[in-house]
Amino acid sequence: MPPASKHLPAAQRRAATVAAVLELAGERNPGEITTAAIASRMNLTQGALFRHFPSKDAIWQAVMAWVAEQLLKRVEKAAGAAPSPLAALEAMFMAHIAFVVAHPGIPRMLFGELQRPQASAAKDVARTLVDRYRRRLAELIEAGKNSGQLAPEVDGAAAAALFIGMIQGLVVQSLLAGRPEQMQEGAPGVFAIFKRGIVKQQTGSNPNRERKKP
Repeated sequence: MPPASKHLPAAQRRAATVAAVLELAGERNPGEITTAAIASRMNLTQGALFRHFPSKDAIWQAVMAWVAEQLLKRVEKAAGAAPSPLAALEAMFMAHIAFVVAHPGIPRMLFGELQRPQASAAKDVARTLVDRYRRRLAELIEAGKNSGQLAPEVDGAAAAALFIGMIQGLVVQSLLAGRPEQMQEGAPGVFAIFKRGIVKQQTGSNPNRERKKP
């Protein structure tokens, strides 16, 4: 739960507000979260909350900015520690899943913002996050092709879209089941299928061909 102190410095108060919103988003529809509910969760008055944020939209923008910064930081760290482009892709996939499991309110916030018909600063941040993530994946896929790990015919843009779609699929299924941990249970098998579709096969080998009996 976010800190309850009424005398936090501005930066800590903003961070506590983000934490409160994500906590609430894990419990209910983000569209139903009011500034009154946020203030109540933080043991503040709405007036105190608005001293740090001029509007609810500004709060949502701060939340999405935090999500974008932390998620990209998490997956970049995972990719940077990997020994190869293919290993980096797998590390990013697992790090992303672990991040969402730790913060189950995030997918609710992201889906909610991306589905809003009207423009908003928070929606712009969400779109920028997805674009940056997709470009990073495409870079790793291209590096994998250049290193000979991945098949040269792999479409980088399509593979990046599939990568993101796999995560979204796991997220949706976990939301339907009400079990965030289900994402981590299914992630290794899902990535294994993705991996088989992009790796470069050795010349003369066919993993789907049954061995003949002697």
